[in-house]
Amino acid sequence: VQLQASGGGLVQPGGSLRLSCAASGIIFSIYDMEWYRQAPGKQRELVATISSGGSTYYADSVKGRFTISRDNAKNTVYLQMNSLKPEDTAVYYCKGQSSWYGGYWGQGTQVTVSS
Repeated sequence: VQLQASGGGLVQPGGSLRLSCAASGIIFSIYDMEWYRQAPGKQRELVATISSGGSTYYADSVKGRFTISRDNAKNTVYLQMNSLKPEDTAVYYCKGQSSWYGGYWGQGTQVTVSS
């Protein structure tokens, strides 16, 4: 099983980034997919989720700015991040979660929002 996150980088406040997480070794379509982030010195926090059926959830801190989506044909989940703020700076992780098969984490991708 592998979840490969990509798309992070350095962006100015107000800018946008799109993160991708490509999964292999799992039946992607049955997994709920999740994005977390961890800022330096802070606990990892849930950012957004998308269920196998397409239902979404967002943390209050990103609601209206971030959009999670999935492409089951490509085994990939995305996180479109707009209007980025310095407080969005963190390492972002994707996770696949199944009530039958458990959860798998991807490696992180760094997002830095700074002028």
